[in-house]
Amino acid sequence: MDYKKTKAPNSTITRDVASLVKNTGNVYETIAIVAKRSDQIAVELKRELDAKLEEFASYSDNLEEMFENREQIEISKFYERLPNPALIALQEFEDNQIYYRKPDEETETEA
Repeated sequence: MDYKKTKAPNSTITRDVASLVKNTGNVYETIAIVAKRSDQIAVELKRELDAKLEEFASYSDNLEEMFENREQIEISKFYERLPNPALIALQEFEDNQIYYRKPDEETETEA
């Protein structure tokens, strides 16, 4: 997913709990779903950032050769300005973009 185009706010906002639980019926299930998705987003962003910064990696041990790379700094600042993965996940949940299922109910219907 392209997190650059997310509509998630950059800072926390007050949310109506009743609107968050309308899909699951349970606050704790909602939190668990959003937390798992948040972890997935954080891992994806970390991999993407590491891949981009790997281009600038120098494998020499000489401290004199170390210098600041402007492009590397800009990439790092961009990722720092992105919304928190939890905020992105919560926005995805509100927009019904997260698929989730309850394994307990699936085993009951299969039997």
